[in-house]
Amino acid sequence: MKLTSLFQVRLVIAEKGVLCDERDVSLPLTEHKEPWFMRLNLGEEVPVLIHEDNIISDYNQIIDYLEKSFVGENVPVLIPEAGSLVYSRMQHYRDLLDSLPMDAYTHGCILHPELTTDSMIPKYATAEIRRHLANTAAELMKLNEEQPKLTEPYVSKQKKLMAKILDHDDVNNLKKILSELGKVLDEVEAQLERWKQELAGQKCEMWLCGSVFTLADITLGATLHRLKFLGLAKKYWGNGSRPNLEAYFERVQKRAAFRKVLGDIHTTLLSAVLPNAFRLVKRKPPSFFGASFLMGTLGGMGYFAYWYLKKKYM
Repeated sequence: MKLTSLFQVRLVIAEKGVLCDERDVSLPLTEHKEPWFMRLNLGEEVPVLIHEDNIISDYNQIIDYLEKSFVGENVPVLIPEAGSLVYSRMQHYRDLLDSLPMDAYTHGCILHPELTTDSMIPKYATAEIRRHLANTAAELMKLNEEQPKLTEPYVSKQKKLMAKILDHDDVNNLKKILSELGKVLDEVEAQLERWKQELAGQKCEMWLCGSVFTLADITLGATLHRLKFLGLAKKYWGNGSRPNLEAYFERVQKRAAFRKVLGDIHTTLLSAVLPNAFRLVKRKPPSFFGASFLMGTLGGMGYFAYWYLKKKYM
């Protein structure tokens, strides 16, 4: 689950004004494997939403459920009517933005800070992660030599996770996917320019699908928020290269829901991501291993949550 997916669910809840209780579930500390959580969701997936007798774990299903269940005169509609032109536009941009490899951007920017500008990630992060990667590789090799059969399932999982991180460490691949990101943002910039021309003179705000704020704007806003944190804002819109996108980001940050959920960009992700990125998993390791891997924190960095809706919006 990408952290931006979590933010999307939280933003939908805030935009629709739904009252709920929220609890953090730390993946790096494997709280999603604890009995109380597994009783809610055997698939160990996060986020999870509980409302009345319904327990939902897929973030897209959560958003659809919230949209259908919480309606009313004063409740914003975030998903346009199916079959409409606005719905098609919304779905196109949601699919486009959801397909972006945010994990690769995150790991890549931490490991290659030279590609970023004004990143919110502390400078010690790169050296710390590289040190743990090296230690993990050495431990895996040692375990393979000493107890290959006993350790196979655990080591296999860790190897796959480490391979993923090392793939994100490939600077040429990182530059390639960042170039592809630029093309996606070019498309968004062009769409915003079209709306700027069409809506000129009208007293309305300009969003990704026109004058109506939709789920596509929640997806785009959460994506831009993460890119800003990683130090990619200046490269992609802060240097005047995409003025419509820059104005859009300033506008979306002023929305009450975004201020409530994301708040100040320094505190939101620093408190949610980095503490777990460098904390050893505190669960008991296999009996044949004396120290925990950091790989779990890299593969699932950040806090995720489940929500219990207090009552249906009246």
